Amino acid sequence: MIDVSKLLSAIPAGLRTPLLECFQEIAANYAERRWEPSELNGGKFCEVVYTIVEGAVSGQYKTQPSKPANMLTACQQLEKEPSNSSRVGDRSLRILIPRTLTALYEIRNNRGVGHVGGDVNPNFLDATAVYTSASWVLAELVRIFHGVSIQEAQDAVDALIERKLPLIWDLGTSRECLIQKCRPKIRC
Repeated sequence: MIDVSKLLSAIPAGLRTPLLECFQEIAANYAERRWEPSELNGGKFCEVVYTIVEGAVSGQYKTQPSKPANMLTACQQLEKEPSNSSRVGDRSLRILIPRTLTALYEIRNNRGVGHVGGDVNPNFLDATAVYTSASWVLAELVRIFHGVSIQEAQDAVDALIERKLPLIWDLGTSRECLIQKCRPKIRC
């Protein structure tokens, strides 16, 4: 078992703990099919990650997460920071992660999560996007900030990005047991 404090050792504990708590909330709500709470936690996750990335780029970490006045503008400002080839994960910190955060934050603020409207409910789709994107962002942070062996970091990243499929595929009119495709002796 990997010690999470070592896995993300370069991130101060005041940011690391909220990061992991937010991600765990997204994952738990998603697993419990609680789409809206999963999406709402995506906004908090973005704020924590932004605080971490901003601290890594500026060289000065805040002691706790904070919400930027305007997430889009704040993330765009990170893109304007000069590149630093000596900083591990520089392009991810300045470009890739901030661009992912703006999409996640947009889902949280301007879709069916906090507002009514539209005939087709996007919450399952949006929650899937939030969970998948948050998993990618966390895996990227592990890749950049790990304080464990390369193999342990790789194992953690692999676990975060592994495909998560339901055992039962509900088609509306019938259900299909997906595990039967691999193990015909198991009955659902």
